[in-house]
Amino acid sequence: MLLNTLLIAMRSIRRNLLRSFLTILGIVIGVSAVITMVTLGNGATQAVQAQISSLGSNLLMVRQGQRQGPGGAGGGGIPSFKEADAQAIQEQIGGVAAVAPEGRSSITVIANGRNWATNVTGSTNAWFTTGNWALASGRLFTADEQRAGAAVCIIGETVRRELYSGSVGNNGLGEQVRIKQFSCKVVGIFASKGQAAMGNDQDDIVLVPLHTLQRRVTGNRIVSTLLVAMQDGSDSTPIKTSLRQLLRERRKLTEDDDDNFNILDTQQLADTLSGTTKVMTTLLGAVAAVSLLVGGIGIMNIMLVSVTERTREIGLRLAIGALEREVLLQFLIEAVALSALGGIIGIIIATGASIALASIMGVPYLFNASINLLSLAFSAGIGMLFGYFPARRAAQMDPIEALRHE
Repeated sequence: MLLNTLLIAMRSIRRNLLRSFLTILGIVIGVSAVITMVTLGNGATQAVQAQISSLGSNLLMVRQGQRQGPGGAGGGGIPSFKEADAQAIQEQIGGVAAVAPEGRSSITVIANGRNWATNVTGSTNAWFTTGNWALASGRLFTADEQRAGAAVCIIGETVRRELYSGSVGNNGLGEQVRIKQFSCKVVGIFASKGQAAMGNDQDDIVLVPLHTLQRRVTGNRIVSTLLVAMQDGSDSTPIKTSLRQLLRERRKLTEDDDDNFNILDTQQLADTLSGTTKVMTTLLGAVAAVSLLVGGIGIMNIMLVSVTERTREIGLRLAIGALEREVLLQFLIEAVALSALGGIIGIIIATGASIALASIMGVPYLFNASINLLSLAFSAGIGMLFGYFPARRAAQMDPIEALRHE
């Protein structure tokens, strides 16, 4: 009986294809919007997490400057860090895997008849551990090169491309790059890391030994940042507390003095940004879901019209012995079939739209079977909810009055 009722419902839908399509249009739009928003939101969340992780795993970034905002001063007049600070952190705080002092300067570099404005960073080989950096070719700095401030450098993929692209058989390794008033030998090339969380190109970089930057580029011993990589599985809270206490002691701050440095936990930053993205995804999905309710109202409207048009058919079925529940089931199945068909079409459209938009936005496409199945079930539920009243109206008709209907 159920199969026969389903065939009757599908025959009725096929009889008025255009009207059926217009009826389910709200469901199609609602389902496709919800799935697209959630899929893109999940992709954006993963992209944020990956970009934050590319800065370094379990990384604490310590920068000079007091807390910004109400009650906080800026960074003017704040003393910089010292190499000895990095050594003290490594030796005195447990759970620390590596510490890298870092200095930076924006400079135009020249090589191969070309020039390129980039960031020149000075640090030690510990910088590779703290930032999850790897080499595509070449080598790290030797201990003697770091100690003496030798004229050697490692360049990022963007710098290599801008300075050496088009040079047959020359990828820059072993070549000379002019930085300010001196030339340095390219001893390594970084493996590409792509965009960072804030949109910065991580491959647009030239790394030199810290002493090289201080003596040949900046002319001072400023260390602007300390990068502290924690051991896997370490709890950042006690490490940050110990780090703060140690730096306050080394910077001779009294109990009444505010911190003149900031400690940024990249994992907390990733969690915060991911949480914000998930909240926005939920809100956008909820807004898009409103169109499903609008689609449900459309189904109710067209089912009421269908009941009115088929009054004589309903009366005839009831007159020859059809039960009320059979008539109710017929129209209820018709409403559910309509909304489920809209859900299926919506899923197909959402899949194509999600793939296209994910490519445009530069985020990964993550197929989520649960949201697709949930949307399909919800659309079918909408059909059942809004189709019940018209179906019940049809089932409760008086056969005699229905047969008299013109």
